[in-house]
Amino acid sequence: MYDKFLKLLENKGVSAYKVSQATGISQQTFTDWKHGRYEPKREKIQKLADYFGVDISYFYGEEEKPQYYLDDETVKMAQELHDNPDLRAMFKATRNLSPKDIATFTKLIKGYRGDNE
Repeated sequence: MYDKFLKLLENKGVSAYKVSQATGISQQTFTDWKHGRYEPKREKIQKLADYFGVDISYFYGEEEKPQYYLDDETVKMAQELHDNPDLRAMFKATRNLSPKDIATFTKLIKGYRGDNE
């Protein structure tokens, strides 16, 4: 657990002292975790997860899910494709089209919507 905590400190560029001040978890507690004196309580792990913006499962040895998309807008669009059956059907229909056919399809939709590009 402590090595994951260290990795988060490094990635976020913060000190254990700053985390201690923000979460109310004493620096002695961090030292005790480091030396294996005791395992952290779930409530304290949750405070750390909230502070660092990670899922609590990160601290329990579960692998982080890889991030496939580079920005939040793409994540949102991918989720819409997943959740909306009509959008999913359109996506599947265009999957094997050539770039030229996709451009034609895009122009057709924009024309239908009244977009002038």
